[in-house]
Amino acid sequence: MSPKATESFQINGCATCGHTLCAKKVSLFASLDELHILEIISLIERKHYKKGDIVLRHGDLFDRLYIVNKGMLKAISLQEDGKEQILHLLSDGDSIGELALLKSQAAIYDIVAATDTYLCTIPKSRFDIFLKENPDLMFAILTSAYERISSLEKLVGAIASNDADVRLKFLIQQLYKQSGNQGDVLSLSLTREDMANFVGVTRETISRKLSQLSKDGALAFIDQKKIRLLDFEYFDLDKTS
Repeated sequence: MSPKATESFQINGCATCGHTLCAKKVSLFASLDELHILEIISLIERKHYKKGDIVLRHGDLFDRLYIVNKGMLKAISLQEDGKEQILHLLSDGDSIGELALLKSQAAIYDIVAATDTYLCTIPKSRFDIFLKENPDLMFAILTSAYERISSLEKLVGAIASNDADVRLKFLIQQLYKQSGNQGDVLSLSLTREDMANFVGVTRETISRKLSQLSKDGALAFIDQKKIRLLDFEYFDLDKTS
């Protein structure tokens, strides 16, 4: 790392950025104390990607954890007809690749920057050294890994559903929870095309389904980028304010 890059890392590192100690949000590290979290942060390599950049390609070795500092990532696969299927969306504070820290393997999807995105990444090689120096933490980390797998199973269940309405409901759930929103207004960070690719329908169909939800009283449009959620029970969300 060059002196200039090192200086940038020190100035803009996790301890001083807007997402202080974002490693705390990673499920794998949920039970670690502050001292060990700081050790984890020392392993981080920072990366920047422009919108549309490929972060990881299908078949590449998946051997690091990615934490979204600012921006959005999408995990995608290509269907037989060449259409893009969005499997997972990640925004500020979200992470992907926890299990890759425990065992590297070939990626089964592409990870693409949906917007200009700043990432904090932890290579498995560095994490391995951390575990060797802190073997007592292995049990806690494995417990968190189990919880992460359970969460992924729910995601797979939603993705596997053939019901587009179920998938759209799940998408709105995810966008709301990722936004950290405590009100009823949700800013849609995705284009209608990206929403359609996640749900597995056409852009026209996603627009019709959103319009139907508006007619049914589940949500209301503020503008093309913002909606107001009117029926939190329908989306299985807890309204906290």
